[in-house]
Order: sequence, then structure tokens, then C-alpha cells
Amino acid sequence: MGDEIDFEHDDTYPELCVRATGTNVNAQTLLATDYLNHFNEVVMTLEMLADMPELMEEAQAWEPKDYKDHFRDSTIADRELAVEAYDHVPPKFKEPFEQNIKQINQLIGTTVERLSADIERGDMELVRANAKALSEVIQKLMDMAGANIHGSSTTMDQSEIDNLIG
Repeated sequence: MGDEIDFEHDDTYPELCVRATGTNVNAQTLLATDYLNHFNEVVMTLEMLADMPELMEEAQAWEPKDYKDHFRDSTIADRELAVEAYDHVPPKFKEPFEQNIKQINQLIGTTVERLSADIERGDMELVRANAKALSEVIQKLMDMAGANIHGSSTTMDQSEIDNLIG
């Protein structure tokens, strides 16, 4: 990291960047990919529903979890740094990241509702098709959030998501 930072940040940012070097927290963005594990678990559950509809209860029990709460409950070595650093993530990185996370949370809720209705109809092929299609969109958003963690400002318009999920 050079002396010149060409984006808005607070006074604590440079020191946190140094502390983040060599940790699970990205030294540029101050975000950590471990947060995405919160979504990986429910996506895997959704993908198994056609073969194991009894997992719907588990999918329905899933709830969004705030970034800092995820790390407070985590066992990773750098959890305290991840919690502390989040309040100092520059807007250039934080805003697209939070937009993607909001969309992931909303889409997971929509997916659970849609798959629950499909299961109630007893159409397991529809469950399989919808789970696959919706999981792929969630995964695209997770990939964008992962890119945000590594310094990209990639996001998806709500209209793009609506077109993908039909």
C-alpha cells in the first residue's frame, strides 16, 4: 500500500490496513470473506430441498445476520479485528458490499417462500428447478459480495435480479 490513498476513509483506516495484513481481513477493504459462510449454509440447504423436503424447516429458520454479529459469534482467529474494522471500511467498499448483502438476504427470503409453496404443491421437479435457478442468482450476488471484499464495487440492479428470477 502506497502513501497515496485515492478514496475517502477515516483516520483509523491506515492503521487497520497494517493490522489486517496477513490476516483473514482484507488489508485494502477491511472486509473478510468468512462472512459469506453465513449464506453458503442456507444455499446448500435450499439446493437439497427437492431430495430432502424435510429440510424446509431448517431453511425457514435461517435469518439474516449482521456482519459484526456474524464475527462476534465466529471462532475465526481474526474475528475481533473483523468486528473492529467494519466501522472503518471506506464507503467505496462498504456501500456496494452492503447493497449486495441486502439483496442476498431479500432473495433468500423470497426463495424460501417460493420453494415452500412448491413443496406444498408436491411438485419436486419444480422445487428442483426453482432451487437451482434461485440458488444460482444468490450465488452470483455472493460472488459480487466476495468481489467487494477484494476491492471491487460490483453490484446488481434490482431489475437485473428480477429478470434473473422471473
